[in-house]
Amino acid sequence: MNTFAIRIKPAVQTELAAASVAEARGEFYTAFQHLERAHVLGQATTVEHVRVHWRMFQFALRNRRYGEATGQLWRMVAASIFTALGLVPEGNTGGSDVSGFRRLPLPKDLKQALDAARA
Repeated sequence: MNTFAIRIKPAVQTELAAASVAEARGEFYTAFQHLERAHVLGQATTVEHVRVHWRMFQFALRNRRYGEATGQLWRMVAASIFTALGLVPEGNTGGSDVSGFRRLPLPKDLKQALDAARA
């Protein structure tokens, strides 16, 4: 595991934990927002990228969002291949409502976390 992956993992885990708490409270929109934030943070490292898509897939199944679940299946495959090649669009939130090739602006706090992990 490279240095970036080691440094970014706690931030990804924080967002995944927040997603679990929000989902347990019935705050499904907020839960998915945390999953998207975890995706933005983890998408530059294959292990974290695939792990976040797996969690998005599980979330979608639990909440009967079958279109989202289907979208996450192909994203898990794509993440396992394209991340190592550096072919991930920065800022992409990872949900099936956004093209897997679309770059999006980074929220300021996530940019700071990414910059710190790359330093």
